[in-house]
Amino acid sequence: MSSLYTILLLIASNVFMTIAWYGHLKMKDFSWFASLPLIGVIVFSWAIAFFEYCFQVPANRLGYAGNGGPFSLVQLKIIQEVITLVVFVIFSTLVFKNEAFKWNHILAFMFLIAAVYLVFRK
Repeated sequence: MSSLYTILLLIASNVFMTIAWYGHLKMKDFSWFASLPLIGVIVFSWAIAFFEYCFQVPANRLGYAGNGGPFSLVQLKIIQEVITLVVFVIFSTLVFKNEAFKWNHILAFMFLIAAVYLVFRK
């Protein structure tokens, strides 16, 4: 069950991370946000990123084998990277409609999925 909680926490963490890292690119469409200086945009993103850490830290503590969890450190990192890409694809497709995914992007994602398979192989 801790593996499911770990993955759910990582998904929540990555939603906040993606919004913090890329959401400001779309927020410039709002006049109040477009008038912010760069430091204001950074503070805005960090305020969102705070919630990323509120999910990421417990996910890693719960999921890490050294703390009694089911995953090695490398496995946690690979899982997190794949979740990051899945969340990013969904976010960019819904929010940035002018971004297109090409065959090489899909192939790169397939290689990452292969990395997950390889890292869990005994």
